Amino acid sequence: MAPGPEQISEERNQWPRITLITPVRNSAHYIEQTIQSVISQQYPNLEYFIEDGGSTDGTLEIIRKYEDQVSGWTSQPDNGMYDALNRGFARGTGEVMGWISATDLLHTNSLFVVGSVFRALPDVEWITGRPTGFSDEGWPVGVNRSLRRWSRWRFLAGCNRYIQQESTYWRRSLWERAGSHVDASRRDGSDFDLWTRCFRYARLYSVDALIGGFRVHADSLSLTQVEKYNRIHNEIIAAELARTPHGGAFAAFGRISRAMLKVPVLSVLWRNMVTSALVRCPGPDWAPVIRYRNHTWELKQ
Repeated sequence: MAPGPEQISEERNQWPRITLITPVRNSAHYIEQTIQSVISQQYPNLEYFIEDGGSTDGTLEIIRKYEDQVSGWTSQPDNGMYDALNRGFARGTGEVMGWISATDLLHTNSLFVVGSVFRALPDVEWITGRPTGFSDEGWPVGVNRSLRRWSRWRFLAGCNRYIQQESTYWRRSLWERAGSHVDASRRDGSDFDLWTRCFRYARLYSVDALIGGFRVHADSLSLTQVEKYNRIHNEIIAAELARTPHGGAFAAFGRISRAMLKVPVLSVLWRNMVTSALVRCPGPDWAPVIRYRNHTWELKQ
């Protein structure tokens, strides 16, 4: 017997509403797998918007196949991915927010992981899962063995920089305090800018679970333009430290670190003895890890 409207509504209200955005432009080769990784989960309280930047390669035909299974989609010229994200997030009403790019994928039932974490831990405002990767074909081929602890100060010092966007979700209340936008004035690196602003107001918690994964493919800009992204990240951190009390000391450390990393012999010693130690060394600024134990999510120091 199929569930009635009241039963469906009751089940939906048991889960926090998640607003999820997919920005896309000319990604016909990948977009269908991305959409399927979202809608196949059947998360009962999902707002899923696809924001297309004016594709001409068959992407729109694929989106239309699924338009009755998503909350909405648009196609119009924009100023890049971050402009599309702002357009999508402005339409959403979810308590929890995140995005999955048109080449990347969610893991099976990962939205239930996200929803249940935020439901179980009301004081947690920002989470990221165990970093994972997918092959060009969409196969899950990489899972990080270590689960990083996150700290704003270590992040600003240049350690623990890589927060996997595909696995990261936050509460709308944090989004609003952090400015209610992704910086669309630049074409690259604005996810890093958003993380920097979120760190002002909340600790980032690692969840020992698989949420989303980055697909490694020939057009992966973050892999082919590493130096460019490092430069953008350094500029964002410099601006943040300039407005932060005691930021000058961290800026000095960053300059020393960058200088050391340019010298091949010193680079190895610096990484092993300084930056790696800062990543591993426990401290009061570490956020606990969230792990699933005894049928619920718990904070583990």
